[in-house]
Amino acid sequence: MFLTSVSLINYKNFEAQSFQFDPKINCFVGKNGVGKTNVLDAIYHLSFGKSYFNPITSQNMKHGTDFFVIEGNYDKNERQEKIIISAKTGQKKHIKRNGKAYDKFSEHIGFLPLVIISPADRDLIIEGSDTRRKFVDGVISQGDSGYLHLLINYNKVLAQRNALLKYFAANNTFNAQQLEIYDQQLHELGMPIFKKRAEFIAAFTPIFLERYKSISNSTETVGLTYKSQLKETPLSQLLKENRDKDKFSQYTNFGIHKDDLKFNLDGHPVKKFGSQGQQKSYLIALKLAQFDFIKKQSNVTPILLLDDIFDKLDETRVTQLISLVDNDHFGQLFISDTHAERTEQIVKEVSQTYKMFPL
Repeated sequence: MFLTSVSLINYKNFEAQSFQFDPKINCFVGKNGVGKTNVLDAIYHLSFGKSYFNPITSQNMKHGTDFFVIEGNYDKNERQEKIIISAKTGQKKHIKRNGKAYDKFSEHIGFLPLVIISPADRDLIIEGSDTRRKFVDGVISQGDSGYLHLLINYNKVLAQRNALLKYFAANNTFNAQQLEIYDQQLHELGMPIFKKRAEFIAAFTPIFLERYKSISNSTETVGLTYKSQLKETPLSQLLKENRDKDKFSQYTNFGIHKDDLKFNLDGHPVKKFGSQGQQKSYLIALKLAQFDFIKKQSNVTPILLLDDIFDKLDETRVTQLISLVDNDHFGQLFISDTHAERTEQIVKEVSQTYKMFPL
């Protein structure tokens, strides 16, 4: 699978722009603020129906306009696929595949597998558990539409249960039977999600360890630990045992929405004990393992986006990264960088075709 072209209208800083791509390597080069990352984000948008960097639709429209359109043309399994994403102020966003609109955005997820590596990924280490849950859910969902459906329904029921707890507090009342209806629904949705997450971490971890080893050339030991309240106790029991706590806080304190993924280095948290270089290697290994996992799961080679990472990596890691993508395991690659000469020198060292896009 590869992206043959993209057309943008009123998307971020672009009024109207089109690009024709090389099937292997495509490099967007120029000073900061010219829109290199915006092109990569448009490509991400085509796969996921949203921006990687700013999920607020109106803020992806060019300043002073009230709509945007992204059109992408793909070659997938020797078939042409056209994806159009459009949004207008005050209206719902639309995704069309070959002229036909999706009933639900979730139906599109996984059709165009993609992995992005960006400086923004550091949030996986420094931010809260929600960021890491989204990473896990994003990887699983690209190859498992049933999982995404479970997750969407779980979050709906969770919001309803939290609203009921707030209603009880505001009206100084309580109805255990009403709450039990939501408890049962959360249990029935949450337990399969927990099981799928646990299975994913078990399959993903060896791939990640191999990637880290190849990138870091080090002897340190890294690991991933799935942390969940459901490991010891079924969700229905947790909700029942902690009902008083939920009533007091007006919030559901137990469930898969509290899960986390712990990043370890020699038995200690990467966030506290990892050097900048170790953290970068950890994140790149994590994303390349995501690429490997999705490729195996979907039998489609994902598109790989490398956003501004040459500025953030030392020369040794850049060389190692490029050498890794210089084989048939990887497909189409998109790179953004501030130094045209540096980028071209790097991609010239690989035995793949490439195209430069000065912005």
